[in-house]
Amino acid sequence: MHAAWITSVTLFWRDIVGPEQWFSSTASLDVEIRKRFEHLWRKAWIGALDAWADTPEGALALILVLDQFPRRMFRGAPESWLTDELAREIANHAIARGDDLTIEGPMRQFFYAPFLHAEELRAQERGLALIEERMPAGHLPDARARHMVIRRFGRFPWRNAVVGRRSSDEEAAFLWAGGYDWALRRQSETGQGRAA
Repeated sequence: MHAAWITSVTLFWRDIVGPEQWFSSTASLDVEIRKRFEHLWRKAWIGALDAWADTPEGALALILVLDQFPRRMFRGAPESWLTDELAREIANHAIARGDDLTIEGPMRQFFYAPFLHAEELRAQERGLALIEERMPAGHLPDARARHMVIRRFGRFPWRNAVVGRRSSDEEAAFLWAGGYDWALRRQSETGQGRAA
């Protein structure tokens, strides 16, 4: 049963959602992901799917369930980031074993996404280094934009309202100027090269 669910998760993300919708979404897609996979996310949250992490494909599927799916299932709510730390732990172990290098093409990037989603500079630095070393250059603007924001603020200001944090004046000005989109444009324009 685990193998069937692992395949269901990865094929859904790769073939049904696909690169065109990985970093943009619609309300209908958010609802579909919640209907299909919320039960798996809840199991993963309590450790009931830890055995998935024993194989590269299983580790990738578990990271998707813990890191990507909640951002859509709970868009605009604090639950979006509830399992981020678990996703980073799975990614750390998988990368240490070299699992990420067995996954070809753009799906490999999802081993690194949990680091780019962290409000912690060391994690951001690790994610940026992995993207620079193991992914095509087109992935760099996003990684560098996120790193720049965490280096500057120590957190993602666009999350403040959702989690009940007060924005500083500097953060408010940053958000007014475009927030993540401004940071991404800045990286793209300077040739040094998404937000949840």
